[in-house]
Amino acid sequence: MAMNIKTLGLPLAVAALLALGGCSTQTVVTLQNGTQYLTKDMPKTETKDGFYEFEDISGAKVKVRADEVATVRKED
Repeated sequence: MAMNIKTLGLPLAVAALLALGGCSTQTVVTLQNGTQYLTKDMPKTETKDGFYEFEDISGAKVKVRADEVATVRKED
């Protein structure tokens, strides 16, 4: 019985990791002043208070005013 759980568990774990890895879409956020941020995922859309919030690839949390953002595009 334990053998069956172990045998099934590994492929399920691998499938879960692949699914999670496929969800991230690196995105480039370019500000009006030319500053660019590479993010792990698509940033949250503009918040109620008029800001974009995202985490760059180094893990730093960034919050910028929506009117400072020039473009948000997927990394090629």
